[in-house]
Amino acid sequence: MLRMRRAILIGVWLLTVLFHVPAVAVEEPEISARSAILMDRASRRVLWKKDEHRRLPIASTTKIITALLALERGSEEERIKVSRQAAETEGSSIWLEEGEIKTLGELLYGLMLRSGNDAAAVIAGHVGGTGAQFVELMNERALALGAKNTCYINPHGLPGEGQYSTAFDQGLIACAALDNSRFREIVSTPVCTISWPGQPWDRIMSNQNRLLELYPGGDGVKTGWTREAGRCFVGSATRKGWQLVCVLLDAPQMWEDAAALLDYGFQHYKHQKIFARNDVVCTAKVNKGCSRVAAALSEDLFLALGPGEKELLRYRIIVDEPLMAPLAAGEKVGAIEVYLDGQLLGRAGLCAGRPVARKSLFGYLKQLFGCLLHRG
Repeated sequence: MLRMRRAILIGVWLLTVLFHVPAVAVEEPEISARSAILMDRASRRVLWKKDEHRRLPIASTTKIITALLALERGSEEERIKVSRQAAETEGSSIWLEEGEIKTLGELLYGLMLRSGNDAAAVIAGHVGGTGAQFVELMNERALALGAKNTCYINPHGLPGEGQYSTAFDQGLIACAALDNSRFREIVSTPVCTISWPGQPWDRIMSNQNRLLELYPGGDGVKTGWTREAGRCFVGSATRKGWQLVCVLLDAPQMWEDAAALLDYGFQHYKHQKIFARNDVVCTAKVNKGCSRVAAALSEDLFLALGPGEKELLRYRIIVDEPLMAPLAAGEKVGAIEVYLDGQLLGRAGLCAGRPVARKSLFGYLKQLFGCLLHRG
């Protein structure tokens, strides 16, 4: 009986060895782009990079920040009169005519779907007051987002001396823009129609971003091309609520590069929940409170992690001291930061998991007697 059991165990072991299929390593993507990056949109973690800080012209991907500023500073219902100067803007166009009235919303679709340089000029003049003032806003906003190697001189990306950015900076800007729900909706629209007064037909705006139809989950963002910049692309894709962003500058095989980078991200990394909303991570003292407060996550915290990385994470809890009673349930009390190899990967707010009332007179007396008894 014992010999038979041993024989069975040995047989099972042999089958395991013979038919074991090792995990397939995900190969590093080979891309044609001169500079590129892949980011996790939510955390801004860099998942892959190639010369990502090289300053290069970025063509019409410039329009990402133009659209973001328009959404942040304007209302889509605003009606704007097209100036002669804007109507005569060279390059790609949605054929705006001098004196034509357009809503900001119509202009945004023309800007992001058909890459209208004339739409960019109208938006800049309206939102910024003048084109030059709008460019100042572009540079200020880019710097505030951490884009330290970016300089804009116009709102559309036509060639000009001194205009440049990097794949890393454009990744940061695109991630910020994709945080805006209306921006996401606009750039993921396959086709839309906007009015054309005086014509028997409307303008049909077909999205130039082929990633929307070529790549499963493709949902953004913006193409660009000039002779100086080459083919440029900022793309995004979402699967099971997880969005990745890629940036390609001077990329002869733009669509293939984008697919390769996104495939690498979705295959090599996993979108893992580190904490769930309402998870309690610590308790903290509350001045004049009847008890300590349970500090809980105010939101789910997900991170893009590679094989074996979850076990290497380190955490830092920050309490907004001093905390004063009373505290309501859900009131902000601090934050938790998640690090990997010293790099900040994610941050989430902490809130009071339950209310903490102000300590009563009886509570103070009880604490005082407790101290006296302890001393005695």
